[in-house]
Amino acid sequence: MSTGQLMLQDQCAIITGGSSGIGAAVAMVFAGAGAKVGINHYGDAAAAASIVRKIRNGGGSALVLEADVSREDAVRQMFADFAHAFGRVDILVANAGIQRDAPSIRMTMEEWQAVIDVNLTGQFICAREAIRHFLNQSSTAQSKSRGKIICMSSVHEFIPWAGHVNYAASKAGVMMMMKSLALEVAHNNIRVNGIAPGAIKTKINAGVWSDPEKARQLQQLIPRGRIGEPLDIAQAALWLASDAADYVTGTTIFVDGGLTLKMGARSE
Repeated sequence: MSTGQLMLQDQCAIITGGSSGIGAAVAMVFAGAGAKVGINHYGDAAAAASIVRKIRNGGGSALVLEADVSREDAVRQMFADFAHAFGRVDILVANAGIQRDAPSIRMTMEEWQAVIDVNLTGQFICAREAIRHFLNQSSTAQSKSRGKIICMSSVHEFIPWAGHVNYAASKAGVMMMMKSLALEVAHNNIRVNGIAPGAIKTKINAGVWSDPEKARQLQQLIPRGRIGEPLDIAQAALWLASDAADYVTGTTIFVDGGLTLKMGARSE
């Protein structure tokens, strides 16, 4: 996938949850922009390997990184393996996330904790490890910033979501974590930002967008009049990771077709 210009030439990027959906789109776009990419997955090796093959067949550089992002030891090993292969880490896209949906009165502690562990704690562990690598390596001419982190959030960092309290709480936590990290490391020339996708055509919500009537009802909530594609998010991530966004830190970009303009709450 070509981006028209190599905005990330020779930079090295880890994309967690990179084997499908938004993560896979980010990996392909970053590779097309000249980055060397690590495709993180946990339990989907074949899909991750497929993305790597596509990138390599297009002349890019990529490798598979298996790790449970909620485990410190696994994340440290993942970063070490990536740095060993490519020499450094310049960009982290903390995209890995899960849903375990249930009304609060029926939600188990296991369902609550699993989502918090991956979506919030996992992003923190990965961001912390990325910052450690950024600080322990020299700057390069390829980037004005010493390192870049993009935290994948959701419109549900802003829009309450009944029946999905663990997911909404995790994403609201990601927002404040991102802003706090950005404030903490800005003086180190490290940028930390977030992307809040709206309704995007990924496997996790295929039951909605693949059903004509449900898709029609959803589109009525989106001023732009369509459900988003993973590429919509990947293009925003490319801009945030590039020098074009060098003066942007501590900001969430909502890529939602205007959904947050229309929805004050969601109750399904």
